[in-house]
Amino acid sequence: MDNQQIFNIVFSIAGFLAVYVINSLTRTIQKLEDKVNDLPHSYVQKDDYRSDIAEIKSILKQIFDKLDSKQDK
Repeated sequence: MDNQQIFNIVFSIAGFLAVYVINSLTRTIQKLEDKVNDLPHSYVQKDDYRSDIAEIKSILKQIFDKLDSKQDK
């Protein structure tokens, strides 16, 4: 075997390994992106949380007002 054939074989193996590593990284990144995209469905959004808390505070205020009026009697 001459030097050119050895170089071609080494270069081909290195190219194959590089493509394999890049493909593996691409798959891993895709899995992470899928997990990140699932997050908003798992958690409460800020606006929803704020509106729910405001509603609870309103209800509690009504209850306290009724309790205060009962206590005054």
